Amino acid sequence: MTQTVTASYGSADKAVNAYDELVSEGYPREKLYFDRDSNEVKVIVPDASRPEIEEILARHEPDEIRARPYED
Repeated sequence: MTQTVTASYGSADKAVNAYDELVSEGYPREKLYFDRDSNEVKVIVPDASRPEIEEILARHEPDEIRARPYED
């Protein structure tokens, strides 16, 4: 199953840093989404990759991380 993992950040800087780290780790940009209005980073990943994604997102001190099934 595929998940959408979303991290909400209190500042744009934290969100940008999280997004940039995901890109530098080799995650494809077409699976990443950065919402500048809400400072959210969303990642579409298989279940097996979810813990790694959550760990990367957590390094940047999000207010919240949540996951839900991906709807195509």
